[in-house]
Amino acid sequence: MLTHKRAKDRGKVSFTKFFQKLKLGDSVAVVRDLGFPFGYSNRLQGRTGKVIEKRGSAYYVEIKDLNKPKRYALRPIHLKKIEDIK
Repeated sequence: MLTHKRAKDRGKVSFTKFFQKLKLGDSVAVVRDLGFPFGYSNRLQGRTGKVIEKRGSAYYVEIKDLNKPKRYALRPIHLKKIEDIK
């Protein structure tokens, strides 16, 4: 697992990811950006869940952990939208 960015990429911010808008009910994956503080354990990396609500600039995401739903407040830069398969 990565612990830091490459020297080439340090200080660069993807404005598209930083200002992305998500709707309630969207499926998202947690992909942490190493240039910003994450605030949760690395174990959350790669997990998927649904957006429940938006508070300020953060989104509340419900992720199942051993079949028990848990809620996390995450910044949009750490989230990647997943297309639902129908």
